[in-house]
Amino acid sequence: MLQVSDLAEPLAGPGEVRVRIETIGLNYAEILSRKGLYRWAPKLPYVPGMEAYGVIDAVGEGVDQRRVGEKVLVGAQFGCYAEAVVVPEVQALPAVDFFSSEENAAFLVNYMTAWVALFEMARLRRSDAVLVHAAAGGVGSAAVQLAKRFGCSVFGTAGSDAKIELLEKLGVDRAVNYRRQDFETALREETDGRGVDVVLELVGGEVYRKSLNLLAPFGRIVVAGFASLALNRWNPLSWWQAWRALPRARLLDMGVHSYGVLSTHLGYLLNEMAVLRQSWEALGSFVERHQIRPVIGATFRFDEVARAHELMESRRSFGKIILHI
Repeated sequence: MLQVSDLAEPLAGPGEVRVRIETIGLNYAEILSRKGLYRWAPKLPYVPGMEAYGVIDAVGEGVDQRRVGEKVLVGAQFGCYAEAVVVPEVQALPAVDFFSSEENAAFLVNYMTAWVALFEMARLRRSDAVLVHAAAGGVGSAAVQLAKRFGCSVFGTAGSDAKIELLEKLGVDRAVNYRRQDFETALREETDGRGVDVVLELVGGEVYRKSLNLLAPFGRIVVAGFASLALNRWNPLSWWQAWRALPRARLLDMGVHSYGVLSTHLGYLLNEMAVLRQSWEALGSFVERHQIRPVIGATFRFDEVARAHELMESRRSFGKIILHI
């Protein structure tokens, strides 16, 4: 259950800043954590929320007072569904000047996930053909924009005509409505049987297995999500189904066909801030150079958070869903 309540104002401790939040970006991981299915989340009850945009209004000992008043993006394990959040100073990153408040709240998690998956993990090359699943969603639309601006051929899958239209506006070379057409067959034909070099996989199950079939020699598949997870903690049958749908790396197949299976989770990299900072700076330079802007799919008031979650769970949403404080 999501429940709005009043808590004591958080105080910034040594090395921390307090951010007065204006807009919040929703992530599918928060759907899973609400259900108790997200391993990285703390134990319930807690304040969810992994990213937000706002203004630093207080700093703790050891933090430069000149940061007060700075507009920042917050990346955190939890705590952003709130009027204010306290985080280590290094997790309050400078906002993007040419973005709106909604675009800033939509930027950090989705674009960093896409950047790390494509450029750090898959080591993207301009000659690569890239397939992005759930391509109209937050991470997916970010990946499409980044790969396309880099110069790759980009294919995307989505489940409605409206989402296909969005992908075409973003410049994909071929968008496939997976509800109407088998994407493996369609993209095999599109690439004259060669397949693709890189897959960003966010779904799992049959989508993952078909994606492996599409990999060209030296191809790379990066798993960065599991949207098809349908686990009911009280239904043992669902445990088996969820286990069966998990993406797996099979070394013998990888050796025979010369492909790689990779995976990333941005949250665990918070312990590697020097690594994250390097990627963040590269992403920021790329986005500014190409004037890329996040896709905002819907906005809600803070007290409409349940409706926002319902929309994200419905699979009707596209781009990023934003909450306004």
